Amino acid sequence: MLPIPAEELNGSGTLGPYWTFYRAVAAEQLSRWLPESPSTVLDLSGGRGRWSAQAARAGHRVIEVVDFRRAVEGQALHDVSKVRQVRADDLRFLPDESMDAVLAEERAMSVELMAESAMGDVARVLRPGGRALVCVDSLVLGMAILAEQNYWAHLRQTDEVMLVPWPDGSITRCFSSGQLRELLTDAGLEVEWIRPRTVLSPSTVDHVLASDSRALTWLVNTELEAHPDDDDTVGIHLVASARRV
Repeated sequence: MLPIPAEELNGSGTLGPYWTFYRAVAAEQLSRWLPESPSTVLDLSGGRGRWSAQAARAGHRVIEVVDFRRAVEGQALHDVSKVRQVRADDLRFLPDESMDAVLAEERAMSVELMAESAMGDVARVLRPGGRALVCVDSLVLGMAILAEQNYWAHLRQTDEVMLVPWPDGSITRCFSSGQLRELLTDAGLEVEWIRPRTVLSPSTVDHVLASDSRALTWLVNTELEAHPDDDDTVGIHLVASARRV
C-alpha cells in the first residue's frame, strides 16, 4: 500500500491535518534555509507563487519561472512587488552566475525527466557560494505507486533511473538519496544535506493534532530537529540543500 494514498498526494483527499503539517514543515524549512541578507532567488517550483511569495516576504527579489507549456494557476503573469514571473522552458534567458539561490520545490526535478540537464542549468546560474533547495519524489513513493498498480515486475531497487507512471497518465522520476546526491554533485554542486521531507506518519500527526490543535508548532519543530540525513527508507519526498563551490 502507498504510505499516503495516491489521491491524497495533491492535498485534496481526507488527510487534511497531515497536509497542514506537511506544508508547515516545508514553509519552516524554507524559512530557515533562505539567505539571511536580501538576495536574488530563482524559483523553479511550478509557477503557483507560494514559495516565491514566502521568499519575497523575507526581503528577497524573486524570479519565478513558469513553464510555457503549463497554465498558470490562479494568477496572471506580471510583476508583483519583489516577484517577477517569466514564461520559459529553460534558463537560457539568465546569464551565468546571476542567482544567489535557486528553489526547486514541488517535486520540480521529478517532473523534469531530464533532471541532469536542468540541474546543470541551475549550477550555471548560481553564483559561487549560492545554494539550491531541491525536492523530489522518493523511491519509497515510486515503488508504492508501482505496487498499487500491480507493476510487480518493476519493483526491483537498482541503480537505474526509476520512471513511475501515475494513474492520471503522467510520469515522474523517483530518486534514492544516493541518486539525488549524484544528480547534484555531477552538476558541480556540493551537497550540504539530504533528508526526507517528513518522517512523522499521517496517523501520528492526526493523533497529536486531534489531542491538541495547538501542537502543530511542536510537531514541526520535532520534525525539523530529527535530522534523518540520507535516510531514504521513509517519506514520500526527499529534500536536499546544495552549494556551488
